[in-house]
Amino acid sequence: MKKLTLLICVVMGSISMNGQITTPAASPAAKIMQTVGLTDVTVEYSRPSMRGRTIFGDLVPYDKLWRTGANKNSMVTFSDDVTIAGQNVKAGSYAIFTKPGLTSWEVIFYSDTNNWGTPENWDDSKVAAKTNVEVYTMPSDVESFTMSIDDLHNNGATLGMMWEKAYVGVSFEVPTVAKAIESIESVMNGPSANDYFSAASFYFEEGKDLSKAKEWIDKAVSMNDKAYWMARRQSLIYAKMGDTKGAIEAAKKSMAGAETAGNADYVKMNKDSLKEWGAL
Repeated sequence: MKKLTLLICVVMGSISMNGQITTPAASPAAKIMQTVGLTDVTVEYSRPSMRGRTIFGDLVPYDKLWRTGANKNSMVTFSDDVTIAGQNVKAGSYAIFTKPGLTSWEVIFYSDTNNWGTPENWDDSKVAAKTNVEVYTMPSDVESFTMSIDDLHNNGATLGMMWEKAYVGVSFEVPTVAKAIESIESVMNGPSANDYFSAASFYFEEGKDLSKAKEWIDKAVSMNDKAYWMARRQSLIYAKMGDTKGAIEAAKKSMAGAETAGNADYVKMNKDSLKEWGAL
């Protein structure tokens, strides 16, 4: 009986230690994902609520650095380089810090995103961009701190922040025109050497139409005659089609290129093939 009692105590103790109470977060996490033009923008932040408190000038003091939300600092991620208030900001993730004021806020994009709150030691070299933006007074309170991506157009948008009766927005520009032109020119110029090489390799490996594979690999090699790996694939396609003379010529070209590049693996592969085809 004592052993049974002891076992029950151990089991109940284990359940007690492993149990975990789950309750709602006081400032729940939020995430926004938005494509602006051709650029992906992601905002991650936590959302404190008013709960009857006065926010700006009290809970959040004026002219003091604020984490812009709660918990871990708010963060924005850009998939491309962007422009904020005339400042070039590289693709990547940035903490969003602010200094709220009565009529304007200073908004700072900071490259160190691993802060719980504000940085212990501020480093000006980590400031990617900063700007002052006007405060707009809203007609009614916004209970929970809210971030948004507003005013979408092909070349940019506005990163919005609102709480209590205050709204501020930071406009940013994205490189849509440059990316679109690059894409258009790439397509209009036709497939690249790598495109032809990939297509030829796929047909060769999958046993598809070898005449097509030969046409594509010949185009690839003609567009990049220093690519010894392409000449190597050309030699294999020729050999599989029964063109031993062409295979030997391509293998010799590939081996010469590999020797110049110092690629011993390709040198050996070509030598082995040339021996197999009776050229060595």
